[in-house]
Amino acid sequence: MKVVGFAGYSGAGKTTLLEPLIGLLVSSGARVAVVKHAHHRFDIDHEGKDSWRHRKAGACEVLVASDLRLALMREYPAPREPEVHALIAEIDPGVDWVLVEGFRGSDLPKIEIWRAPTAGHAANPVRYPQDPAVQAIATDRPGALPEPTALPVLDLNDVPLIARWLAANGARFHYRPPLP
Repeated sequence: MKVVGFAGYSGAGKTTLLEPLIGLLVSSGARVAVVKHAHHRFDIDHEGKDSWRHRKAGACEVLVASDLRLALMREYPAPREPEVHALIAEIDPGVDWVLVEGFRGSDLPKIEIWRAPTAGHAANPVRYPQDPAVQAIATDRPGALPEPTALPVLDLNDVPLIARWLAANGARFHYRPPLP
């Protein structure tokens, strides 16, 4: 399995990039999984449904399965930051690619998503000068990058180019779980 992170600040375009990238990878025959970091409280079931009622009754885990899909909801007893390697361990090891959205501070090899600032807005800081896990930068304006780099700079708006770059550089994304 290959694992690549897509790291960038909110609004940089991570999901906008991943949606068509998933389609391109799948159309090339790859099985793709996504691990998404959510900064906010979220829910995947609906009030009144059986799974919601089970959680509200106090179940710490509810697994819902059908002949088409499976969903596991786990309630933590106290707030805690999710650990990306533990989440990847939950993914079917038979997938070809795991695309990780968020977790910008992780040690996963990643593509940094950076957009040039717009009028009246300050630029977000970049990670690539200090983060050895950054393998490439995807940006809308390469000339506006705040620091020079020898890393590959990819056109954020050219998703087929990014898919080809991932395929050509797949070996660097082969997943090696950390030692216990």
